[in-house]
Amino acid sequence: MPAHDDPRLSGAWIALERHRETLATSPLSALFERDPDRPRTLSAEACGLFLDYSKQRLDAVARGLLLDLAAAADLPGWRERMFRGEAVNVTEGRAALHVALRWPPGDAPPGAHGTVVARDVESVRARMERFSEDVRSGAWIGYSGEPVRHVVNIGIGGSDLGPAMVCRALDALAHPRIACHFVSNIDSNHLSSVLERCDPRATLFIVSSKTFSTEETLRNASSARAWLVGAAGDDHSVVDRHFVAVSTALERCAAFGIPERNVFGFWDWVGGRYSLWSAIGLSIAVSLGMDAFRALQRGAHAMDRHFLEAPGEANLPVLLALVGIWNRSLLGLPTHAVLPYDHALELFPAYLQQLEMESNGKGVDREGGPLARAAGAVTWGTLGSNGQHAYYQLLHQGLDTVPVDLVVPVFSQRPLPGHEDAVVANALAQAEAFMRGRGAEEARRELLAEGLADHDAARLAPHRAMPGNRPSSVLLYERLTPDVLGALIALYEHKVFTQAVCWGINPFDQFGVELGKRLAITLRELMAGTGDAAAHDPSTRALVERVRAVRARA
Repeated sequence: MPAHDDPRLSGAWIALERHRETLATSPLSALFERDPDRPRTLSAEACGLFLDYSKQRLDAVARGLLLDLAAAADLPGWRERMFRGEAVNVTEGRAALHVALRWPPGDAPPGAHGTVVARDVESVRARMERFSEDVRSGAWIGYSGEPVRHVVNIGIGGSDLGPAMVCRALDALAHPRIACHFVSNIDSNHLSSVLERCDPRATLFIVSSKTFSTEETLRNASSARAWLVGAAGDDHSVVDRHFVAVSTALERCAAFGIPERNVFGFWDWVGGRYSLWSAIGLSIAVSLGMDAFRALQRGAHAMDRHFLEAPGEANLPVLLALVGIWNRSLLGLPTHAVLPYDHALELFPAYLQQLEMESNGKGVDREGGPLARAAGAVTWGTLGSNGQHAYYQLLHQGLDTVPVDLVVPVFSQRPLPGHEDAVVANALAQAEAFMRGRGAEEARRELLAEGLADHDAARLAPHRAMPGNRPSSVLLYERLTPDVLGALIALYEHKVFTQAVCWGINPFDQFGVELGKRLAITLRELMAGTGDAAAHDPSTRALVERVRAVRARA
């Protein structure tokens, strides 16, 4: 039965819509007056993370109804099926068993294939450890006998965003000799700017592409190979010492010049945006060391266990997901900002953009029918401290309400006197300001207290007023360690899965990325003067002709 035809699920949505109407006239300030105990009842803690969602525009009754929705959507059943390795990716007939990648060594994950999966994962993990230790110790040398000083990860999407985010977040642990770079953009400025900082005699390239056919990755890898071979006097044999691959396509890797012994495999049950825990994380292991990589996995596994075992009202991924459903599907708020107040998490919002929008950016349910209500929020964000001096203006006074997650450390990885208090104070002040706002009369009184005349205060007060009632959650943790980061990533992974179950979406396919790629192939032919111009619309044809004309004049 399609999810939107399930009477129990429909009843859960109807109950939520009715309760939403009862809260429609209750601003957040009134909800706190009605229940001063909200900070205790609307918070939860696990795996080094504390979630306070008391400043969201819901109450305990709404939470209960949202939990009923999750039960009606069979979240427990779907969760068990995912962890057991069943084909929860229904459109492609695949498992989504990324949780097996962080299962403790020697402990088979659940499911009929658990022992086989564990054996395969541990085999690749052991190869990663040997290789990363060789590079870190200096035993792996380049064509001139020098140890590796630069590692360049070439990938795109999940083969880039996850490893880049982790290496940036934990760069305090990075190997002192090895600089880690990430290249994803097909624009040659990206690769060129990285190669300018590298020495070909001491540079190792990690080419990450499951099929070894991703255009952006292969074009960058080919240019990097030409740079290396040119520096080595056109000796193509040096590729063996300077290129490794993370791929399943051994023949294509060999044709490129990367022998099988330099190829690290992974599996079709690992989606790209869930793959940093696999050999896609090889750059993490090289830069930070295998101990840090294991700790990252350990933190994620702790969150996996929590997601599996904790009751709904105390389950962090479930609560975070249900708050998002309330904001998107019940309150009709189409965007969601994640705002870290930890500079180490600079790339975390970009990582979440793919995780959330590639997973749940769908318009049909698992059976191919149209979704009955809005799903999949536009996810975005930057560092909160910087955002305060930029787009927070819109968050406070704009006509659109944007729910936010403020991600806040108690301590910095690299502390300096006075900085930590300023970080926490700014983050918590923003959450309070989002909730409280400032009325026009309060603004007028403040202006009068500043010495303005009555008429000037009255004139300026509307410009100083802020509506408040803007929903926010605070995610607090002690310090960003590999364990905490692993738990944080897994928290959002399971949040996305929970939302997908409740919306009836398959979060593990991404067919929406394919059409543009296919059209780009024919457009390259058109730009080269071949191809079928009639296959494209008049605007596109005109733009191609303009590009060709500009290049002809150059």
